[in-house]
Amino acid sequence: MVTKEQLETKQVGMYIISFIMAAGFGFLLPSYAERLGAVISIIIALLMYSMFSQIPFASLREAFRNRTYIQALLLVNFILVPVVVWLLSQLLPENPALLLGFYLVLLTPCIDYVIVFTSLGKGDENLVLTSTPILFVVQMVLLPVYLWLFMGADAAAMVKPAPFFEAFFGLIVLPLAAALLLQFVGKNRAFGEKMLRGSAWLPVPFMMLTLFVVTASQMTKLPDYADQVVKVIPLYIVFMMVMPFVAKYAARWFGLAPGEGRALIFSCSTRNSLVVLPIALTIPEIGTIVAAVVITQTMIELVSELVYIRVVPRFLIRDD
Repeated sequence: MVTKEQLETKQVGMYIISFIMAAGFGFLLPSYAERLGAVISIIIALLMYSMFSQIPFASLREAFRNRTYIQALLLVNFILVPVVVWLLSQLLPENPALLLGFYLVLLTPCIDYVIVFTSLGKGDENLVLTSTPILFVVQMVLLPVYLWLFMGADAAAMVKPAPFFEAFFGLIVLPLAAALLLQFVGKNRAFGEKMLRGSAWLPVPFMMLTLFVVTASQMTKLPDYADQVVKVIPLYIVFMMVMPFVAKYAARWFGLAPGEGRALIFSCSTRNSLVVLPIALTIPEIGTIVAAVVITQTMIELVSELVYIRVVPRFLIRDD
């Protein structure tokens, strides 16, 4: 029988297999794969619940008090990242749909599965969890500002707040409430304790399921806009390579502990693609192209995260 420790030890290989199977499924059976898009939010919510159920919430008080990390988080995500994104965008042609998708996805830090990847990469997931409301509010305020600065008033007007609120409530608030309830019940009842022990097995299989569903469902949409997508792929790869080093030196400058520094790396490198995707799809006339540009970033990001969870703790920020 496979133990929980063995499952976690082999998780990266299992994620890669899941990703490859999803890509194959998406290309070979596109009509079936596309239907999986309807359950992406549900799958991610279950993934978030499985992660939240493992967090000792009593320790969150200390995370809330970590002002140094919050300062570093805001600096990197909302000052340094936009600078990097703007510099990279200078290599793209003057194509509004291409630029809008590029800016939409790279200017918004992730507020959902970044918590899971941070934990897998031996970062402080409590810090990432407690910072999600801050990231949520600040990106809602600043995204229209950045679009206005980089593209003009018309692009800024396309950003609607509803998808952000829906994602925050469905992917953070509800799973978090369920996990809190389970931990409260688990303290006093045998059934609750069994549920808690069972939940400890869930993060790895739910991450595999998330990778499969997201990859398979979105893979079908890329070929139609291959000529546009191919222009952003190198820049997405550069972004995923550059940001960990930017965050590493920011963490050193702020004097962050190893777990805090890793959390900063994952936060500034992981983007809010699955939240901005509904925004992209609602944009008149160019929405499908913008969505394809956003989806491309998701694919590259998922592969990059599988590299991060090994490279970040082993080479970029080691334990003291």
